[in-house]
Amino acid sequence: MRIFVTGATGVLGSRAVPLMLGAGHEVTAVGRSPEKRALLEREGARAVDVDLFDPEAVRRAVRGTEVICNLATAVPPTEIGTVLPWSWREMDRIRRHVSAHLVDAALAEDTGQRVVQESFAPIYADGGDAWLDESSTVRPARYNRTALDAEASAERFTRAGRVGVVLRFGMLYGPGDGMTATLIEGVRRGWFALFGRPEGFCSWAEHEDAGRAVVAALGVPAGVYNVVEDEPMRRRELANGIARLLGVRRPRLLPRWATPLGGVVGETIARSLRVSNRKLRSASGWTPRYRTALDGFGAIITRQPPSGPSTHPSPFG
Repeated sequence: MRIFVTGATGVLGSRAVPLMLGAGHEVTAVGRSPEKRALLEREGARAVDVDLFDPEAVRRAVRGTEVICNLATAVPPTEIGTVLPWSWREMDRIRRHVSAHLVDAALAEDTGQRVVQESFAPIYADGGDAWLDESSTVRPARYNRTALDAEASAERFTRAGRVGVVLRFGMLYGPGDGMTATLIEGVRRGWFALFGRPEGFCSWAEHEDAGRAVVAALGVPAGVYNVVEDEPMRRRELANGIARLLGVRRPRLLPRWATPLGGVVGETIARSLRVSNRKLRSASGWTPRYRTALDGFGAIITRQPPSGPSTHPSPFG
């Protein structure tokens, strides 16, 4: 396939692009700097510099493309920034306008047959102990409301007779990730620094598993798919499990009154989200390497020591 990828050097793209190339696909990848484009070229992709907010530039860039994977994001660069609503304006622009430009271009060129659009599973409403699937109620907060705009662009592509696929990723984690290191180091120091009730569920997606899900989406029917681990864990279970792996005492969890301190992001993270991946598994054969988030965190802890807290957490895609 001839595949056009935005966000090609981000958390998702940097995992998905090498897999696409390894499978024999021709990949045109957007790189925003000479260094990133050079990296993509070394991997075997055709690297391009495209202003994704310019509809005509986008149309020229996707000409001849069979598949468009829109993995572009703009997570605020600091931990404090993630809790400020106005820090998400660039993400809003990308999800609202870039997704629309890509779909418009694919329809105008009459070449693209599939669009894969990144989205975010924590737009679901708090589900308590219930399993949540793709038909469950969504209740995005102000900072991630435009995830639905991006999803609507993919749906519009489907209504035009093509294949629009939406991937709702859980909280992303993996080695070398700031959020992951901060969480592990917090447990080492006696705190599990994640908002939400101890008995509430949180659904995660490890970086490599998320990248493989993007490739799996190249062959699934149109629709929305959750990308999460098989068995979401309660926060207290995950916190205690990480502590056992580290050989430290059970950590304290953040008190309920602390959630408002996390602003709009804290409220969504604090929800109980027991999200199911059954639809994607059934449609594609994709299976995560790690059945639970504890399995994934355990692999990180045993491979290398935590690098310490970072000012650049990235659980948001």
